[in-house]
Amino acid sequence: MIEFRNVTKEFARAGFRNRVIDDLSLTVPSQLSVALLGRNGAGKSTLLKMIAGTLEPTSGEILSTGSISWPVGFAGSFHPDLTGSQNVRFVARIYGVDTEELSDFVEEFCELGASYRQPLRGYSSGMKARLSFGVSMGIGFDTYLVDEVTAVGDAAFRKKSSAMFRRRMEQAGSFVVSHNMPQIRELCDIGIVLEHGKITVYEDVDEAIDHHLRNLNIPNMVGNS
Repeated sequence: MIEFRNVTKEFARAGFRNRVIDDLSLTVPSQLSVALLGRNGAGKSTLLKMIAGTLEPTSGEILSTGSISWPVGFAGSFHPDLTGSQNVRFVARIYGVDTEELSDFVEEFCELGASYRQPLRGYSSGMKARLSFGVSMGIGFDTYLVDEVTAVGDAAFRKKSSAMFRRRMEQAGSFVVSHNMPQIRELCDIGIVLEHGKITVYEDVDEAIDHHLRNLNIPNMVGNS
């Protein structure tokens, strides 16, 4: 379960305060997958970072039971001078999981070849995202935070990533940010539309998508992404 209690987030810019999350109170049960929808800049990624604990609310609090992943696909916490393998082992020790088991899983899943044992500073952004996704999927979190992660890599890797994520969702919940509406329909149980700092919660994902697409002046057609 994740509970938001009067959560507000403001950023100071050019002498003005921009409130991106405005007094959010909401309880999300365990093992529920939530779509976060909204225009670019609406605050979706900000909300994910606050759930992850990497960004503090301006006021209010976020309470949770169970473990929460970092935003899947985010590689900012990796050390550039360590190899992919060394970074994975470091994360394994932090989260108390078997280092060899996690390293073997990530090496096979991410398909980085010899680069897996080379320093991260030589990785492309796509390779880093693959590594981060593999580490996330190799650890059994109770809630996964997802920000367009399955867009990483070629079509075959995206398909494999989506299949792995679906398997994890059989025993976990998630908050998903994506511009891919068919993917949202497939992965999510409910939808939240974020606009002007406020949220509208829909128990029917299609209703949330309708609201979101109306905001964007886009017709809601089957297969729209």
